[in-house]
Amino acid sequence: MPEQSPVQPGLAALTRPLDSLSGRHVLVTGGSRGIGRACAEAALAAGARVVIAGRDADRLGGVEAELREEYGDAVTASPVDVGDAVAVAGLVRLAVGVLGRLDGVVHAAGVAGPVGPSVEQSPEAWWEAVRVNLLGTFLVVREAARSMAPGGRMVALSGGGATGPFPNFSAYGASKAAVVRLVETLAYEWAGVIEINALAPGFVATDMHQATLAAGDAAGPEYLARTRRELASGGVPAELAGRASVFLLSDRAAGITGRLLAAPWDEWWLWPERRLDIAASDLYTLRRIVPADRGER
Repeated sequence: MPEQSPVQPGLAALTRPLDSLSGRHVLVTGGSRGIGRACAEAALAAGARVVIAGRDADRLGGVEAELREEYGDAVTASPVDVGDAVAVAGLVRLAVGVLGRLDGVVHAAGVAGPVGPSVEQSPEAWWEAVRVNLLGTFLVVREAARSMAPGGRMVALSGGGATGPFPNFSAYGASKAAVVRLVETLAYEWAGVIEINALAPGFVATDMHQATLAAGDAAGPEYLARTRRELASGGVPAELAGRASVFLLSDRAAGITGRLLAAPWDEWWLWPERRLDIAASDLYTLRRIVPADRGER
């Protein structure tokens, strides 16, 4: 019998109305491709004005032109290396100058990093992935927080390896797990002022998976097979992450902070009904499990 894909309840969000971001001003990094572009398009469709940023200036300009055909001057693009503190500061200044203020941030920029057994990976390549994925997240949300008024909301993209081991992708997995802990930490630091959450998009068919295919057996036979299978099926639509990011930026998510939302697996559109329960618990967080948690001594 053919292998059946597990049911992903979060996909039901694709048929639900998009939450409103009317009158909001949003910065989206990694906005020139894949998940970042989907988040930018969802924010625009929800009524926001958006600045998109990415490293590839030519590609970014092309995406800006395409989006302006539908959304006019509601979208502006600016190239940036998110791992460069000076460049990030300049990006936030530009965003505030263009938009007038900053209400929300979606940080989607990231790289796959080196693929293969950790003992064979270049330390320089490993650290570069951490620089972009983790330091880049820190620099963007830190700089944005300095320019945001109280009530601002941020979303940082997490990913594979954040909630479990990710063999042969140690730089990516470690950096994305660290992003989740950074989000939880900042949620405490910014309590009552700015709310921030992490978003796991699921297996979206993006350019990053070409690194897995190029690595071949070095990616691990099981994950390589899964990648080929997911890409053949189309994977999780990037639109789902876009819709989830809009929810997290919207008024409906007010009071929800320091959480990890898994777009394909969580019925996150019901979170507002559970707002108080979520806030008073460790639901949707990363925690150490001890024997007592499993009814053991």
